[in-house]
Amino acid sequence: MADEQVKTEALQIMGVFQVLPRLVVFDLDYTLWPFYCECRSKREMPSMYPQAKGILYALKDKGIDVAIASRSPTADTARTFLDKLSIKSMFVAQEIFSSWTHKTDHFQRIHSRTGVPFNSMLFFDDENRNIQAVSKMGVTSILVGKGVNLGALREGLTRFSQNRKASEKNKQKWMNKYSKKADTSNNDG
Repeated sequence: MADEQVKTEALQIMGVFQVLPRLVVFDLDYTLWPFYCECRSKREMPSMYPQAKGILYALKDKGIDVAIASRSPTADTARTFLDKLSIKSMFVAQEIFSSWTHKTDHFQRIHSRTGVPFNSMLFFDDENRNIQAVSKMGVTSILVGKGVNLGALREGLTRFSQNRKASEKNKQKWMNKYSKKADTSNNDG
């Protein structure tokens, strides 16, 4: 499926949702591309998963920022590959560094750089430990099996929408409870 066709389908998928993330964050290895950077040479021409580039284009067209959170020990190779694929400039944040923190440091930096709250982010990664750790921060996180694709995008947007609705319900319950207490305390006077 060509990038333009994937972009069109991704835009159709996004059109179904009333609430969209402000920022979508991607891992690199086995999420945007089918290899580990440290096992490749900078001289090679990298390739992406078939639907990844079209999804990136669709997100940008929709005005949704994209970022990278990668624990690659070869950040220079990763950046070279992003350049060769002509997608480096698409990302508002590129946190590519080796870490033992399951990407929580990456997300702290992305949040500091963009100002986007964690609950307004959507994250795609191929490692469950990263999904678990980042989810605890409030980020809607989706485990991908064979790279990011339209099915993963749909799943991510569905889960993001559900999380936002649940968050709004909890906020409303809290506001109602708090305002009732405030009302009763004012009547005591």
